[in-house]
Amino acid sequence: MALRALGNKSHALISSIGLRNSLITKVERNMSNNNLHQHEGVSFHTLNVTTPKQFVYHVELNRPKKLNTFNKDMWIEVKQCFEHLSTNPECRVIVLSAAGKHFSGGLDLTDAMKLGQDLGAQDDVARKGAFLEHTIKLYQDSMSSLEVCAKPVIAAMHSGCIGAGVNLITAADIRYCSEDAFFSVKEVDIGMAADVGVLQRLPKIVGNVSLARELCYTARRFGAAEAHNLGLVSKVFPTKEACVEGALELAETIAEKSPIAVQATKANLIYSQSRTNQEGLDHIRQINKLNLQSEDFANAAVAALTKEKPKFSKL
Repeated sequence: MALRALGNKSHALISSIGLRNSLITKVERNMSNNNLHQHEGVSFHTLNVTTPKQFVYHVELNRPKKLNTFNKDMWIEVKQCFEHLSTNPECRVIVLSAAGKHFSGGLDLTDAMKLGQDLGAQDDVARKGAFLEHTIKLYQDSMSSLEVCAKPVIAAMHSGCIGAGVNLITAADIRYCSEDAFFSVKEVDIGMAADVGVLQRLPKIVGNVSLARELCYTARRFGAAEAHNLGLVSKVFPTKEACVEGALELAETIAEKSPIAVQATKANLIYSQSRTNQEGLDHIRQINKLNLQSEDFANAAVAALTKEKPKFSKL
């Protein structure tokens, strides 16, 4: 009996190794083939995009002389960047940070005045409304591009994160900050209601509607410790450099996982957030009836049996 059990176990291990080798060959072939479908390089004026680790992209807000305030170019380029990375097979995880003294000073008021001049060129109120509808939708889609992006987005904030900056980070999957970080939902102080995502996302993130409304009604500034206590950020680091490095290390860990599994997990988490548990279960069932047939599932299972680190094809 013992010999038979040992033989069965050895046969299973040999079969697993054979399957493992077959999968490795298939993965390597798929990774090579995917090189033919890489996206063409995209350059930006207000962002700096680098690849510090395999499958990890680092996107920096890059208007440091303007405190990374959002002008029209930045609104457009954030959307373009995350839409591009969402379908780029070389990218599995994105870290978002900012160059310069502050993460973001919010809205570029000089650029906003130009928008006012363009609006003033329209005489008819209906046409003014149509112009603003298009502009606000563009800015909303810019912020939402982080959430819509198939890849996890890790935001790493330092110093000031104001107005549009808070709207941006609430659309990220994971948020880290440095000890010197401070935040403000600033829109009421410039005579407007926030309209690009923070009013919808912040209450869900912090789980305290009363406090979320206090922050949005008053534009009160709050620091890293309070942001951590609220659940707006999950970790606080002593410096900006440590914060970005921590985000990159986390990104590298996630990038080693199956892209099929990670992206399906993000899709279901977002889908389930505003729906019933049963609707979320129905959604992931429809996803997994395909994904459980993926090579990634077999690859990870065999790697667990053979105690080896799995490799996954680009997606």
